[in-house]
Amino acid sequence: MFYIHREQPELNWRAKVALNLEDKKSIVAEVSTVAASAHSAVATEYRGLSVGEMTELRARARNEGVYLRVIKNSLVKRAVDGTDFECMKDSLVGPLIMAFSQEDPGAAARLVKDFSKEHDKLIARIISVGGEVLPAEQIDRLAKLPNREQALSLLMAVMKAPIEKFVRTMNEPHAKLVRTVAAVRDQKQASA
Repeated sequence: MFYIHREQPELNWRAKVALNLEDKKSIVAEVSTVAASAHSAVATEYRGLSVGEMTELRARARNEGVYLRVIKNSLVKRAVDGTDFECMKDSLVGPLIMAFSQEDPGAAARLVKDFSKEHDKLIARIISVGGEVLPAEQIDRLAKLPNREQALSLLMAVMKAPIEKFVRTMNEPHAKLVRTVAAVRDQKQASA
């Protein structure tokens, strides 16, 4: 819990809640663990968002399987050492919120893209996937990646197509014979 002394109005509230070394180490360890298993990361500028909007963003992130954390850039740089997101280190500047996709590669990008439609203060700055930094304009491309269920559905459709074609091919001679016999019958009935 923190408070500001009335006798010292110039005292910055951050001075009361500064992180000690153990807290910093635990945060770095937590973010490092998340980054090691994440599929993609999006660093977004959140300057100007209200507390209510940040709470809404965090709730959406939990529902979509996205790890979301406001963390100092110096701590993020340490946390991403040795992960696929090490390439982001040089670009981490300013107040950023880190979003890591835990379940599917496009989850963090979808979250940021959808939320920024309603709240223009949330701006994607850095995107990383597969050990490569992408321009922030590529957020649409990453957001359009299918989630797990969609990918499985596409895979099943691709796997099912050759079998369906084979069955139709095997069934065609019989169907053609039935159509020919029916045409001959109709022709005989019409001529009689």
